[in-house]
Amino acid sequence: MTQVHEPGSLDLSAPSVAVAPMLLGATLATGTGEDRVAVRIVEVEAYLGGDDPGSHAYRGRTARNATMFGPPGHVYVYRHLGLHHCVNLVCSPEGTATAVLLRAAEVIHGAELAWQRRLAAGVCRRSEDLARGPARLAVALGLVHADDGADVVVHPGDRAPTGRCPDARAATRQNLVLTPASGPVAIRTGPRVGVSGVAGTDAYPWRYWIDGDPHVSDFRPGRGAP
Repeated sequence: MTQVHEPGSLDLSAPSVAVAPMLLGATLATGTGEDRVAVRIVEVEAYLGGDDPGSHAYRGRTARNATMFGPPGHVYVYRHLGLHHCVNLVCSPEGTATAVLLRAAEVIHGAELAWQRRLAAGVCRRSEDLARGPARLAVALGLVHADDGADVVVHPGDRAPTGRCPDARAATRQNLVLTPASGPVAIRTGPRVGVSGVAGTDAYPWRYWIDGDPHVSDFRPGRGAP
């Protein structure tokens, strides 16, 4: 079922299941000047820490997931299978460890740089595929594991809640800016991609995407993970 979601302020101190639909249609930008790339977020997944068997934080804090336990308003960047980077926005009060995985986006600024990054990392034939999928999105934005913990500024409005930033240099270099959606978006929900066990079923319908958007990843309910 498609739902129309009205835009609103982005409060990253809220739980990830509340933040996730608000991120659809929002813009995330990295860098400045000629190094700036901006994407419009079209697909996300919510993870609820200790209450979610699909979350990296389900069994507690580790060196890998430490950023998730920090204050909201930072990015949690990890390597998937030792090959690809994935980018998450940390939500909820410090110690709660909830986050939203950014699954897919449309590049709306800095396409030339995004193309250069994607072609250096592998094959890319269509503009729709520049940031279509979590690993591609990370490459297009130029985010790597060294950016784990970088600070995010929410614009317009006040700065997102901040605190310890493990890599202040990365936060300065990337200049991560998140801008809320400017209008309503039609969204759909379903089970998350590539999550094993019950956490990847309809019992956890915490994947959200913009209905009909061509930049959403190939996965659809009933088709299995790509």
